[in-house]
Amino acid sequence: MAQTQAPAFKQAKPSPAKGRKPVNIGDIFSYAILTIAAILVLMPLAWMFSTSLRPTHESFQLPPAWLPTKFSWENYVAPFESSVPFVDLFINSMRITVAVTVGQLVTCSLAGYAFARLRFPGRDLLFLLLLGSLMVPFQVTIIPIFLLMRDLNLIDNPLAIILPGLISAFGVFLMRQFFKQMPQELFDAARVDGAGHVRSFFQIALPLAGPAMATLGIITFNATWNAYFLPLVFLNSWHKMTLPQGIALLTGYMGSGNPSVVMAAVTMAILPVLFVFLAAQRWIIEALTRSGLKG
Repeated sequence: MAQTQAPAFKQAKPSPAKGRKPVNIGDIFSYAILTIAAILVLMPLAWMFSTSLRPTHESFQLPPAWLPTKFSWENYVAPFESSVPFVDLFINSMRITVAVTVGQLVTCSLAGYAFARLRFPGRDLLFLLLLGSLMVPFQVTIIPIFLLMRDLNLIDNPLAIILPGLISAFGVFLMRQFFKQMPQELFDAARVDGAGHVRSFFQIALPLAGPAMATLGIITFNATWNAYFLPLVFLNSWHKMTLPQGIALLTGYMGSGNPSVVMAAVTMAILPVLFVFLAAQRWIIEALTRSGLKG
């Protein structure tokens, strides 16, 4: 009686662990480059914060050390106790920055929509002239602007800074590009429902323009908050100056001021910009989620 031989089974190879992705050398290299770049970006900020906590004699120490031997938190109180009206300058900068940011969001969104969705004679030529103005340095036009503000009796007045900043060629270009890439079917459907350009702008284009509006707001707020040239030209009175002018005054004559106090003032000055960036970043993500323009 022949014995039946059991069939031979091949030994199964161990299956790779579920959920584990193969290592990609390119990803590792990319993460390494990004990590190095992030460290290089954060190093000046870390040095600024470290210097703001140093005693005065350690600010000029050679070779410099990353960490102070003693944390002098009183450096953050010194700007408020100095002869520079730090709080008033902070409020002045906030008023000017908010006015310019809101003004640019209004004017640039309207102009960008007009260049993207409206058809009128000379539209392309006007847009080319607008782009051409981006190549002209602002310092070239400061003398005509100064003469105009002098004729309007706006010298030593915050309006001399606010009025020229209410419109931005870059802002118009940014909003125009965003409105131009919106699906035409949305506006065609609105036109079928009897909506004109005004209604299409406020009910269709503007609600979907959250990412572009937030981006423009961040750029404008940061540029206006840090502006030094225009306030230096137009503002002369102590109680009307802006925060960058006050920080420059804290450095003292020929740089004789306390560097630790100056760095403490700079650290406090960047807090509004950081807050606006974090708030707008969350709003950008929410706008992308609601708009249906993800991809």
